[in-house]
Amino acid sequence: MTQDEMKQAVARAARDYVADRLPLGAILGVGTGSTANFFIDEIAGIKERIGGTVASSEATARRLAGHGLRVLDLNDIDAMGIYVDGADEIDGGMAMVKGGGGALTREKIVAAVAGTFVCICDASKRVQTLGRYPLPVEVIPMACAHVSRELVKLGGAPKRREGMVTDNGNLILDVHGLSITDPAGLETEINQIVGVVTNGLFARRGADVLLLATADGVQTCMR
Repeated sequence: MTQDEMKQAVARAARDYVADRLPLGAILGVGTGSTANFFIDEIAGIKERIGGTVASSEATARRLAGHGLRVLDLNDIDAMGIYVDGADEIDGGMAMVKGGGGALTREKIVAAVAGTFVCICDASKRVQTLGRYPLPVEVIPMACAHVSRELVKLGGAPKRREGMVTDNGNLILDVHGLSITDPAGLETEINQIVGVVTNGLFARRGADVLLLATADGVQTCMR
């Protein structure tokens, strides 16, 4: 199977998971990225079951609306049963690195509200230790140089993502060279740097369910 075929397979598995477990008319959170896009295309076929969606980015909101799915503001809902999103990396403890698409802050907010966080990805994203993929950090523009210096002190090599302004009007620093053995601890430490909005470590609120596409089919892992 090609990587796109695996993404399509896991998107179908996630659609079936939602169809089986999301109460009729409930709210579904939807993430950002190429695998999430395949998922959006799949849930268009069950949109009558979904009471509304919450999007983690403007791009996701447009794709959902294009399929006729109702898109709601997170402030207008009281509860969200399931949130489905991809990951750039995920370890055995269900901690993730996310933010390759630049939507990490909104993704983290939506994940915090969801009852169940379902991560969908292909087998190339499963790692023993996070850090092979550069860690995205969203920063207030005026703090970019300061945050970069502080990230160097933590052992990273930050590089500003050229041409990227987030939906929140901020910048992204991609931090290379990290070996993340304590994801929750590093998540907190980076978030304490003045000028950081948030970082792409999803450890304190990791995935509850992993649907992992492999050459032999989609595997389901639970935390």
